[in-house]
Parts: sequence; structure tokens; C-alpha cells
Amino acid sequence: MTTRTRSEERRAEIVRAALEVIAERGYRGASLAAVAERVGLTQQGLLHHFPTKEALLVAVLKERDQWDAVPNTQWRVDLLTSLVEYNAMRPGIIQTFSALLGESVTEGHPAREFFTQRYAAVRASMASVLRAEYGERLPNGLTPERAAPLLVAVMDGLQYQWLLDPESVDMPGAFRDFLTLLGENPPPNSLPDSLPGEG
Repeated sequence: MTTRTRSEERRAEIVRAALEVIAERGYRGASLAAVAERVGLTQQGLLHHFPTKEALLVAVLKERDQWDAVPNTQWRVDLLTSLVEYNAMRPGIIQTFSALLGESVTEGHPAREFFTQRYAAVRASMASVLRAEYGERLPNGLTPERAAPLLVAVMDGLQYQWLLDPESVDMPGAFRDFLTLLGENPPPNSLPDSLPGEG
């Protein structure tokens, strides 16, 4: 095994440990010392791989996104339901992601830029998915760009509700219900010919 391979494996081990610690304590409560202890390193040894706590956080977020990585051209509406079902099988990861997302809205949080850029990319990706499924207008009259933020909001909002009360919230079922709403035709005369902001 080469030195580079050993280093990459050690970095992956540190990222997994950081995920666990953040899930337990939140980002602000997670210390580099706690992560180092979990992988059998000194804090100085950990800093050799990740020079700052912020660098480790970004690595954790990127690693989490890699697990869901699917080329944009391969996403379909039915695959989104599969993703929600997959998320329901890994509460620890979703808890970590949701905790960091909630913390990131505060000024100066090191994950704020990551999430801001991520949401811009996800909204654009979801608009493409909806356009491929429905064309330039959904049956309810919305354009893909107007529906995309709603789709993303439902996915993330359901995660919070499910994490708080998994016995009462059927996350995959509720998401399928929302997709049904997206694909429904509105009642007659319920939507104007031109929606606000569409000219």
C-alpha cells in the first residue's frame, strides 16, 4: 500500500468519525479533539490531514453529497422517490446534514457558502428534472423553475418532520403525495394565464 493510499484511507476514516461526532453534538459542539480520539489520533495528527475544523466540515459535506451523486442527465421524478426512501434508511446521515443545514443560516457559519451554492445547483437540477417530465409547464400551470424550490423545500422539510417524529411521518409516502399534487391539473379558472413574474 502506497503512502498516498494510506493517507486517503485515513482521511476517509476521519471524515466518517466527524460525521458521527457532528451527528451527536452538532458542528459547534464537535471538537477536533473528539474526532481525533475516535480514530486513534492526536489532535496534531488530525491537523496533518485537515488543517482546520472548517476544512474538515467541508470534506464531510462533500462526502455526504457523493453518496447521493447521480449525473443530472440521469435524474427522473421517479428516482427522487427512491432517494427519499433511501434517506429513510440512514437517519444518522440525514440528522447530521439537517443539523448542519440549520446551523448554516447563521452569519459567518463555515458551511453557509457550501449550502448556498448547493441549493442553487439543486434547484437548477430539479427544474431540469421537472422539465424533462412535464415540458415547459406542469399540469398545475407552474413552470419548472417556479416548482423546483417547492420540490426541494418539501424534500428537506419532510426530513426535519421525520427526524423529530418518525413514527408519525411517512416521509416516502408524503413525498409521493406531493408529486401527485405537482402532476394534477388545477380546477378551472384557478390560475391566471400569466403567473406573477412570468410576464
